[in-house]
Amino acid sequence: MRTAGEPAQRGGAVLAGRPAGAFRGRGAAMVLADMAVSGATWSGHMSCGTPRSYGVRNHPPFREPVTMRRSSTSSTSRSRSVPALALLASAVLLAGLTACSKAGTAGSSPDGGKGGSAAVDVGLVYSRSGPLAAYGKQYLEGFNAGLAYATHGTGKAAGHEIRVTEQDDAGDPAKAVAEAKTLIGKGTKIIAGTTDSGVSLQLAPLAAQNRVLYIAGPAATDALTGLNAYTFRSGRQSYQDIMTAGSLLGDSHGKKVVVLTQNSAFGQANVAAVKAVLGDGQGAAVDSVLAPPSAGDLTPFAQQVKSKKPDLVFVAWAGASAPALWTALDQQGVVGSTKVVTGLAGIASYPLFGAAGSKVSFLAHYFPGAGNNPVEKAMLDGITKAGGTPDLFSPDGFTAAQMIVHAVEAGSATDPTAMAKALEGWSFQGPKGDDQIRAVDHALLQPMFTATLTGTGAAAKPQLDSRLPKDAVTPPSKQMAG
Repeated sequence: MRTAGEPAQRGGAVLAGRPAGAFRGRGAAMVLADMAVSGATWSGHMSCGTPRSYGVRNHPPFREPVTMRRSSTSSTSRSRSVPALALLASAVLLAGLTACSKAGTAGSSPDGGKGGSAAVDVGLVYSRSGPLAAYGKQYLEGFNAGLAYATHGTGKAAGHEIRVTEQDDAGDPAKAVAEAKTLIGKGTKIIAGTTDSGVSLQLAPLAAQNRVLYIAGPAATDALTGLNAYTFRSGRQSYQDIMTAGSLLGDSHGKKVVVLTQNSAFGQANVAAVKAVLGDGQGAAVDSVLAPPSAGDLTPFAQQVKSKKPDLVFVAWAGASAPALWTALDQQGVVGSTKVVTGLAGIASYPLFGAAGSKVSFLAHYFPGAGNNPVEKAMLDGITKAGGTPDLFSPDGFTAAQMIVHAVEAGSATDPTAMAKALEGWSFQGPKGDDQIRAVDHALLQPMFTATLTGTGAAAKPQLDSRLPKDAVTPPSKQMAG
């Protein structure tokens, strides 16, 4: 019997993923993919290690001392014996229990618990460090709260302990693939957590080749939808961002839209997606201004945008240069002369818009309070009681935990094919509202939001303008590629 820090070594070849370029041109790509506006300053490092053993415990509601143990397979792996949020128990779980089966809560497994009572190993490969560390932190806090909620605080699904190993990919696809291969080689059947779209496009084919369940997190690339039978997502996808933006723009037919983003795969995919949705789909003329990701002075790019005299400016930006971008746009009179639409990012970004904030229209994947339902309340309570801060990508982690628990309970504890089949077509309530996993291509249909920022500086906060039901922002269905 393996210990929390010593997963059993199992045989079997682990196949490498396809080259990054293999997926170029698939779908509408990555709008606001791994973040619309950054500026978060958290280091992203956590004090507790992995694997985490989620078992039935009767501890008081405080964080246990952490036991650190480095894995011999990766310098980024952390070990710990008991998760903080498994201790939340019933206090977090009272909301929504009348709809347990819909919310991914405990039930019976149709496979009769095949595999005995052996633990189900889950590998979280996410950005604990690197440029998207803040979002990795949000995902992890949401995942912990979701696992506590979906298992009623037991840490078990259909009698199987859910055992989680965290790996830090630092936003590096090669590192993520190496870590996933190590986990798969040790018998892990479920991989989740991806923050970066580029990473997700490397892990998805790896999952299919090795027949493991893969649930991407905040990575929003449209290319994941319909990619293969083992790949799912727990966050939104780019098309849903753009459809939400379209609701802010009104009739875009004949209007000139300029996309301001970075000259990278992320940025080029933003342009492609806006062209597909607002251009080809709604008759707008779409142009772009692409800035180098390393650019420090963004004034020239703001000037380029203004010189194009757009009716609408769509901003998709990732990274710490966001404050400089919004300052440049405001100083050059862009936000005062035309309609500017962007994605609402995390709490840390709110003050970074400065004086421009009140002049910008925001599409929102999520912000605390937007969902206004019992599952969201459970998530907010769970994260807060554990000492975390609910934020933009908290629902992505929470929903991933709901999906994992449902896959084990309604599918299998040992067979990823059965897990995937159990997820296809599943309707449930998540923190954002009513969700559904579309069976044909695994798109996660979900509500989206629009908002405005009120106040400035530390007092800036979002105000909900509209809540778009999942049917209003449904991406086009795809034929499953593999």
